[in-house]
Amino acid sequence: MDAIDVILTKRDGGRLTPAQIDWVVDAYTRGEVADEQMAALAMAILLNGMDRAEVARWTEAMIRSGERMDWSGLDRPTTDKHSTGGVGDKITLPLAPLVAACGAAVPQLSGRGLGHTGGTLDKLESIPGWRASLSPEEMLGVLRETGAVICAAGSGLAPADRKLYALRDVTGTVESIPLIASSIMSKKIAEGTGALVLDVKVGSGAFMKTVDRARELAETMVAIGADHGVRTVALLTAMDRPLGRAVGNALEVAEAVQVLAGGGPPDVVELTLTLAREMLAAAGVDGKDPADALADGSAMDVWRRMISAQGGDPDAELPAARESHVVTAPATGVLAGLDAYAVGVAAWRLGAGRARKEDPVSAGAGVLLHRVPGERVTAGQPLLTLYTDEEARFPRALEALEEAISIVPDGAPDLLPLVIDRIA
Repeated sequence: MDAIDVILTKRDGGRLTPAQIDWVVDAYTRGEVADEQMAALAMAILLNGMDRAEVARWTEAMIRSGERMDWSGLDRPTTDKHSTGGVGDKITLPLAPLVAACGAAVPQLSGRGLGHTGGTLDKLESIPGWRASLSPEEMLGVLRETGAVICAAGSGLAPADRKLYALRDVTGTVESIPLIASSIMSKKIAEGTGALVLDVKVGSGAFMKTVDRARELAETMVAIGADHGVRTVALLTAMDRPLGRAVGNALEVAEAVQVLAGGGPPDVVELTLTLAREMLAAAGVDGKDPADALADGSAMDVWRRMISAQGGDPDAELPAARESHVVTAPATGVLAGLDAYAVGVAAWRLGAGRARKEDPVSAGAGVLLHRVPGERVTAGQPLLTLYTDEEARFPRALEALEEAISIVPDGAPDLLPLVIDRIA
């Protein structure tokens, strides 16, 4: 095989053979294919696409570049959820223990935030003592003990994807749907789950800005799951406004605990229950209703055991930022819009996110929403509170919010429905 031949095939609109795909993914992982050659191939894929068979084989090649986890020793079926990322998306935190409380096992490998999107591991690391890095043996132990585990993926899981992901980030090829889909699905399939529910976000705060692009990505990932024997369902959900009322690591943990305690914002509760029911159905588990598991405290019990099993203290006080700034409503009327991307950028600039993977994050930084779209506001009343450890961060965060707030005299806001579509 020759890298140039593979590049030229896709550059000219051709279809890559299984042998070409197997070779180029393996050779790139081993360093035989140079970064500039894989960058050229990634751009050719971005421009000319891949058909279903190519995407399935590309995903398989990335899975085979590393280890594949096996949960067959568990006494209950496995199911998992993946979100494409957004602002205020803390759903994994209440969802994993909730699904475990209903009879399934949830081996959730999660990531860190980058840019305006939050990361599940960053949120959980705001809990004193909690550990993200577990060995496969430790993961299995936590799963057996509690039914759910949320942790970082090990270096042996789809190493080809990790290398290619970094390359795409600096070569303008992040938006390729075949490469996005195979990146997500290679890790999730290698994770060894028996069923998978995808939460594909749509709107300004998501990577997929339009319903059509989100649907294309969802359909591609559902097809990959089917081709690899993993029962896969996708929901398209709204990210034109933040999810819930808290954006930022410790702030979102506190909101997730509210949900587990039977409270929390209605949109977070609704999406958590909807995804829980989809995960249980995909896994073939006919256990208790997730709403009952929230009401009777059993989901909270699993949360507490899960946090404790990973070294965390579920009773510890969460970190709080040293400085705060209140943003008031500029007019009286109905809050018609609160742009998710702008709020995410503000939280990032306050210290809740990172520009590079190695950057630290502030556990207490973020944005708390006192009003959400659709609610009435009065001029001068608190609309948002910004939190940071460094007062000098406020001006740039406020700058991000300048065009984010829309207030109209009356009427209902034009917002996406929380759950837009279901693809299976």
